[in-house]
Amino acid sequence: MADLFVVLPPVTSHNAVVFGKNSNRPASEVQDVIYCPPKDYPDGEKVKCTYIELDQVGHTNAVILSKPSWMWGAEMGANDKGVAVGNAPVWTKLNGPEDLEKKLLGTDLVRLSLERASSASEALNILTTLLENPGQGGPCTDEPGKNGWCFHNSFLIADSSEAWVLETAGRLWAAEKITEGYRNCSNELSIRTKMDLTSPNLIEEAKSLGLYTEDMGPFDFKTTFCSQSLSAHDMANSTCFRFRHGRELMEKAANTGKFGYQDMFKILRDEDGGICMMDGGFITAGSQVSVLLPPSALAPSVHWFTGTPNPATSIYKPFFFGPGAAVGDVTVSPPSEAGTEQAEKGHALYRGHKKLCNLMDTQEEKGHCVLAQLRELEKKCCEDVDEIVANYNEASFPKLKQIFQHLATMEINFYL
Repeated sequence: MADLFVVLPPVTSHNAVVFGKNSNRPASEVQDVIYCPPKDYPDGEKVKCTYIELDQVGHTNAVILSKPSWMWGAEMGANDKGVAVGNAPVWTKLNGPEDLEKKLLGTDLVRLSLERASSASEALNILTTLLENPGQGGPCTDEPGKNGWCFHNSFLIADSSEAWVLETAGRLWAAEKITEGYRNCSNELSIRTKMDLTSPNLIEEAKSLGLYTEDMGPFDFKTTFCSQSLSAHDMANSTCFRFRHGRELMEKAANTGKFGYQDMFKILRDEDGGICMMDGGFITAGSQVSVLLPPSALAPSVHWFTGTPNPATSIYKPFFFGPGAAVGDVTVSPPSEAGTEQAEKGHALYRGHKKLCNLMDTQEEKGHCVLAQLRELEKKCCEDVDEIVANYNEASFPKLKQIFQHLATMEINFYL
């Protein structure tokens, strides 16, 4: 489950593109935030993804990723070239037992595109090439008894000048380009007849599968491939409601003409419409907001991550790419050990945040007091970041290179 959003000029502040995503995952999972510096590789090097190996490229970008701790790939992230990418599960008429074949997970595709792309359009090309070969597939959870959970993927890709929605049905796909305004996607296909790019011979492929004929009218990607199971009352209405509600929230904030990253915080914290999901077997395990600034801006882009579940009870912490950038180890889970109690699993920030959640359940007033203090910390951080960005120069970066780690460590102190 996931909800993804992007807002572009002319309705944003500072001519920025604002990307946001909530990653909704099985409640037992822990989501890490990791930083990988740029790296060069010799010819013949391989990269081990979650299930399979691929040929490595000669150079990988620096990336910051929010990822389930057990897998190689990432739910969402950004790179030092100013590209942000996230994925969302979708179910299509082409889903079947073959989806369990271990290929690339959607999360692997997210990470590979970020490590290799210098722009949103290049990330799109990398994703679609990998969808063709080796393709997507494999169990999407490591929970015992649930290894049959698999799906196809949608992707939202953004840089400082444009965004792309890429939606897939197996190896078939359609992509929609967004250059202004706003767009969101969720756990259902949303591309209709506006297809700026498609997989080769898409319409002919749909005809050969018996999914489309000319007398159906103009080719509609969603109508053609959307799974019939999504018409079941419980799932379809839930997904459609989140999609519509998210769009309404974006539209309301964007109509001011000054949509900013804190507006995206509010959208991702929305519990009434299910954008922030904390009930049942799936929860919002992590959240990201990226402010992608144009090349003309003197300041670097800013990437905000919670590193903890439930944005409504979490705070966003900023990260900047540059020399000496780091996130530390407080959002990186140690290797799992057999027999480890669930309460002891996960990284230090996750375990601390769990104490806050328990406190809010048992001592609600005290818990809300701690949360209010944390929100004040976030507010002060936003003010400081805004001031530094507005007056950015070469001497500014030393104040920013470890700001995520610094704020996460301060957050943990509130939980002690």
